[in-house]
Amino acid sequence: MKTNTQNNKGFTLIELIMVTIILGILAAVAIPRYSASVAKAEEAAENAVIASITAGLETYATEKLMENGRRSWPDNPFDALELDPGSYDRNDSDSYPDQDGEWTFGDDIYGNKSIHHQRVDNTVTSWNYDKGVQTGYNADVGNINGGLEGVNSYNRVATGS
Repeated sequence: MKTNTQNNKGFTLIELIMVTIILGILAAVAIPRYSASVAKAEEAAENAVIASITAGLETYATEKLMENGRRSWPDNPFDALELDPGSYDRNDSDSYPDQDGEWTFGDDIYGNKSIHHQRVDNTVTSWNYDKGVQTGYNADVGNINGGLEGVNSYNRVATGS
């Protein structure tokens, strides 16, 4: 009489296929959620930088009011900041960012002065910058508005008045 003394160690092909399918389903659910979280975090960071720029512009305008009796904003909004964002380079002559996380200031495609930020997914978000009217009877500071991204646009406004 023959006895079956084989050791069955390891996994069967069906077990391995089932584990692969389960991992695929988990990845299909987790990756989009992770991407959405990264996008929301990046938007929150952009909002914080724009809020800092707006606060810096208000401080700058108050200092100008004390100095010469008129509130005004500078030609470049980053000039109003004590510390620039880490990825802003004053010596960069490009008005459009070409690296992930880079901040730039310059003309947009329509010739308007704009603040630009390149996100990790290579989309560029822009905020229009208007320093306002600096002379005459109706002189006043301008505003920052936008958050315009490619074809899809959404509005985030930080006014300077």
